[in-house]
Amino acid sequence: MTEQKLSDTPTDPGMEGTAEATPSALAVPAGPAVPGPGAVAALRPLGVDQARLHPEGLLGRWRRRNAEDTLPHCVDNLRGSGNIGNLQAAAGEGEQPFKGMWFADSDVHKTLEAALWELATSSGDAPLEAFVEDTVALLARAQQPDGYLNSYFTVAAPEERWRRPDWAHELYCAGHLIQAAVAGGRVGAHPGLLPIARRFADLLVERFGPDGVEEVCGHPEIETALAELYRLTGHRPYLDLARRFLDLRGRGLLGHGRFGPRYHQDHQPVRESREVAGHAVRQLYLLAGMVDVAVETGDLPLLDAAERMWDDAFHTRTYVTGAHGSRHRDEAYGDPYELPPDRAYAETCAAIASFQWNWRLLLATGRARYADEMERAVYNAIAVAVSSDGRHFFYSNPLQLRTGHVGSGEEEAARRLPWYACACCPPNIARLMASLPGYLATADEDGLQVHLYGDATLTAAVAGGPVRIEMRTDYPWQGRIELTVEGGEGLSRPWTLALRVPSWCAAYSVSIGGEPVQAPARDGYVRLTRAWTPGTRVVLDLDMPVRQVSAHPRVDAVRGCVTLARGPLVYCLEQADLPPGVVLEDVRLDPDAPVTAAHRDDLPGAPVVLSARGVLADAPDTLYTTGGASERTNTPLTLTAVPYFLWGNRKEGPMRVWIPLATTG
Repeated sequence: MTEQKLSDTPTDPGMEGTAEATPSALAVPAGPAVPGPGAVAALRPLGVDQARLHPEGLLGRWRRRNAEDTLPHCVDNLRGSGNIGNLQAAAGEGEQPFKGMWFADSDVHKTLEAALWELATSSGDAPLEAFVEDTVALLARAQQPDGYLNSYFTVAAPEERWRRPDWAHELYCAGHLIQAAVAGGRVGAHPGLLPIARRFADLLVERFGPDGVEEVCGHPEIETALAELYRLTGHRPYLDLARRFLDLRGRGLLGHGRFGPRYHQDHQPVRESREVAGHAVRQLYLLAGMVDVAVETGDLPLLDAAERMWDDAFHTRTYVTGAHGSRHRDEAYGDPYELPPDRAYAETCAAIASFQWNWRLLLATGRARYADEMERAVYNAIAVAVSSDGRHFFYSNPLQLRTGHVGSGEEEAARRLPWYACACCPPNIARLMASLPGYLATADEDGLQVHLYGDATLTAAVAGGPVRIEMRTDYPWQGRIELTVEGGEGLSRPWTLALRVPSWCAAYSVSIGGEPVQAPARDGYVRLTRAWTPGTRVVLDLDMPVRQVSAHPRVDAVRGCVTLARGPLVYCLEQADLPPGVVLEDVRLDPDAPVTAAHRDDLPGAPVVLSARGVLADAPDTLYTTGGASERTNTPLTLTAVPYFLWGNRKEGPMRVWIPLATTG
């Protein structure tokens, strides 16, 4: 796996055509975020049809739950909440007044994308197929003659069309429509959706392209969507418009607004940016678009800017769970090291956007740190947002819920809710989980790279021929990953199987065919190169001791606390595991006692919990005391820590990820 540098000269795949050109979907594998034939990127992704998650593993169970529970739940709520009715009204097929948020169409588009990814690897789901067929036909009827498609500005406020770029979300909704169409094009399903998206995209090119209106969207997303549409079709104006939208950022085109230009990432040109700012989801979507455009155009300064901002985000402003956004007021990043656990906004959509951004950086550079962040996010910040039944969701994901907490709105994560007035998160979860197999592994001219571990079958063409990898593991509960290499007879040359060694792993071992081998990790990957014999088994054993994780001293909110982690999982304490009468805020962790992993059969979804020794602090009677006396801790108790992604599934109650340490002396 080689890391490639981008050139300063834009590349041109030579695939430009008209809006009626035949899509080049078959020229690239079917999967999310696929660099085009002319892109300068280190890796190429496998498609969702080349990576199959088995339901025996945790990731496979999550994906099956998504298909069986989350996706049907989203479809039902789109109908019940009025999203589908809005589009029917836009098509002139009903009298329903517009319902919901003015960007409600985007939830339809995200659910449609999720359904298309799901149907790419499953068959016989008649209700889901009917939803796709009916929705694509409805979108065609609701589309205006000029290509415009947005039910709010067709039904409720036609006079406001294109007049509020800061808040209207028109380009954001268009972006999600395009993303759904790209998914359909990649998997070769429901071809009627792509012409709908292209008519809208052609309208955008006409209005906002060269010599057109100088404007950007208050909610980035269109940039990555247009880049993906270019990758699918080869129509260069889509990519040029994506780049133009990036180039126009930082000129104050969106005005000051309620929260200032930083909120919209309109305070500074993107290539000059050095720190993440403003609304976390918008910032992360913008960064994903920056990487997409950079690899397709060879824009090195643009990629450099995205990597600089990664350094800022993940070194100073990301929660230990992989979540982003510390301020509720504007759903935004805070100052460096401003990471309060109880007031964390940590929106689910931000974690998903971070996952997508890191995937694009991984493809662009091949650097393991981006796969590490994908893993941290999917097992913690994303997984926590979905209940065990797949039908209840967190919008925000704090790292602490206090005793006596009183929420101030539905986004407060005291409990998961079945739906939201602003329902952006559930459909976003659905589309990520439906496409999850496409993120497991990549390939290049030298071989196959495995980034996320789970029970799966991987197929790819390497060294001139097809190979198949059968991966079996109980990850993330255990660190043993067994891979059997099948196929590959008669390949032209040896090839490399690269396996990621996560940054949390301090020790590991590798064996091939039962024999230990010395395999030092380089740049985060063990690389095993040989002429592989079919049936050869590789075992990677990652040590998974319990870790006590401390925050940087400048994270004032959690000074004197630690987080318990094992493997990729962050753990937390829940009130449900404490003795009656014990208040969670009075619990301290004994720093000198060992913390051990233990199997537990009565907690669904978590065969491994952590057992630790704690003490109970004597809470004073007064709010403040004089003299700085140390608190007294004298009552020992056993603490059970459960995976953070499972908290809140038993009953409502306090929770904390950061545990105060008992003082000595």
